[in-house]
Amino acid sequence: MCGRYVMAKATADLVASFRTDETVGDDVPPSWNVAPTDGVRIVTERLNHDGELSRRLATAKWGLVPVWAKDPKSGAKLINARMETVTEKPSFRKAAVKRRALVPAAGYYEWEKKDDGGKIPTYLFSESEPLIAFAGLYEWWPDPALPEDHPEKWLMSCTIITTAAADALGHIHDRTPLIVPRDLQEDWLNPQLTDKAEVQGLLDAIPEPHLIPRRVSSKVNSVRNNGPDLIEEDPDAG
Repeated sequence: MCGRYVMAKATADLVASFRTDETVGDDVPPSWNVAPTDGVRIVTERLNHDGELSRRLATAKWGLVPVWAKDPKSGAKLINARMETVTEKPSFRKAAVKRRALVPAAGYYEWEKKDDGGKIPTYLFSESEPLIAFAGLYEWWPDPALPEDHPEKWLMSCTIITTAAADALGHIHDRTPLIVPRDLQEDWLNPQLTDKAEVQGLLDAIPEPHLIPRRVSSKVNSVRNNGPDLIEEDPDAG
């Protein structure tokens, strides 16, 4: 799964890296310990009124809230979606064909289980890409308690798609975020791709990432801790 990650780049860096046309939503401060229900930056694409594609940098709550949910609390349970079933599960299937996103990150954390039952926090990142992009989905949830013209009527939320970990990383955790390489990001965001079989084919075409694991301090275990020291190697870990 993916339950914590790092996103410490400024908005201007994200705009340049993902070539977005506009930025919407509240700004998000740098974080070395992004946690579920936090506000996070995502990249989306839509057709504007004249039929041209427009790419957005938006802010969403991490934890997808389906449009039919009774309240937004359900999003805390939907921070991840499994690649193998994302086009079939009721919570995700509509978003999989209509509302796909990229979730920028510098890297993410996993906890490797030890024989004695303990866990070793590990930071995984790319040596060649300062920014990676998780495959994500987003949804809009209407708050029934607010009037139609209220500025907070619609909540934007997102989830990160996960897949089986490659053999090289499987000993750390059996699941890993699905990372979309640069040459497939345009296809993933394309709002004109709405056929379920073609979406599944694109998911299947995403290659295994080449990531570097780094054992880090147990300070990352607490969401109250935040700062660049969290991704530094801890020689005493494990």
